[in-house]
Amino acid sequence: MSLKREPPPTPVVPDFREIFETQFSYLWHVLKRLGVAERDLEDLTQQVFMQVHGQLPKFVSTRPLRPWLFSFAYHAASNYRALSRHRVELSIVAPEQADTTPFADEQLITRQELELAELALSCMALERRAVLLLHEVEGHSVPEIADSLSIPLNTAYSRLRLARQEYEQAVRRLRAQRGES
Repeated sequence: MSLKREPPPTPVVPDFREIFETQFSYLWHVLKRLGVAERDLEDLTQQVFMQVHGQLPKFVSTRPLRPWLFSFAYHAASNYRALSRHRVELSIVAPEQADTTPFADEQLITRQELELAELALSCMALERRAVLLLHEVEGHSVPEIADSLSIPLNTAYSRLRLARQEYEQAVRRLRAQRGES
C-alpha cells in the first residue's frame, strides 16, 4: 500500500468587491488619522485599493485582514507625506467623512477631544503614529503590528513606547496652549 501525498489546498483569495465595500470607510479613516489632507483622501483611498487588488493573491487568509490593509495605507501615507507640498499643511478643521457613521472611538469622546487627539497625532512621526493607532485604536498585538509593517518586534515595542510618550506630551502641550489644565 503506497501513501499518496495530496497536494496542499489552493489558497482562497478574498473577494475584492466585498473587501472594497466593507473596508472603504476603515481605510478612509486610517488615512485621515495618518495625516492625509481631506482633499486627497478619496484619491489616496482609491490608490490603496488598487494596490490591495494587485496584491490580493498574496494575502494569507489565516492572517487578520485589517492589519494587512493598514500596511498599504501606512505606506501610501508615508509616500504622500514625503511630497513637499504636504509637509507644511496642518489641518485643524475636521474633514468631511465618507461614511457618516462614526467609529466607536469617535462616539465615546467629544468633538473637542477628538480634535485634540487628531492634532496630537499630527505632531507625531508617521512611524510611531502608525504603531500607536494599530495598537491603541485598532487593538492589534505588537507582534501583529511588527509583522504587518515589516519591522522587527523590538522596534515595534520601542515605537509604541515612544509614541505613547510623544502623544501624552503633545496633548499636554496643546491643552496648555488652549488654557486647559
